Amino acid sequence: MLSLQKPSVESIRRFLSEQSALDFSYPAVGATATTPPAGHVVDRTRVKLGEGALVFDLAVAALQRWEQFRLGWVEAWSPDTPIQPGQVVAVMGWAVGMWWLNACRIVYVLDEFGPIRRFGFAYGTLPCHAESGEERFLIEWDRADNSVWYDILAFSRPNQLLTRLGYPFVRRLQKRFARESATSMCRSVQ
Repeated sequence: MLSLQKPSVESIRRFLSEQSALDFSYPAVGATATTPPAGHVVDRTRVKLGEGALVFDLAVAALQRWEQFRLGWVEAWSPDTPIQPGQVVAVMGWAVGMWWLNACRIVYVLDEFGPIRRFGFAYGTLPCHAESGEERFLIEWDRADNSVWYDILAFSRPNQLLTRLGYPFVRRLQKRFARESATSMCRSVQ
């Protein structure tokens, strides 16, 4: 959904209500947990956040508050959306003088213990999203060297005519999001 003005809370609620009744816009649901499908662009961003249990706990809390989307030109609505499978969230982005409203549903949540402690989730696109695909956000604590990492893995392809026409610009925005999301997560643990 495109708008010249930032969407109102009521219009976002209505949009999410309509989108939540629909299926994912891609067939490979859950593929960020295994192997991204052929025919999609795959992006991965990985940044070290620091070391130790405190950094891991701070990063997990930030992820649960959707801090990775607090970028000024991108935000998740509602930031109170719980990280649980089936929850639907709107991702709003501002670009080229317009607001883009996109809907995603959480596909799975990871909460793994062991030598590498992991917490994260993946969401998948719904039909009115500009792209079609899935994105995973993951915090990892490798207890062997005590390092804590923020990792984004995504696969996507255009889902709308405007996205196809402006694909080089869309790719720049995707790369910008990954960089700035990593920076936001680094700030959140300091």
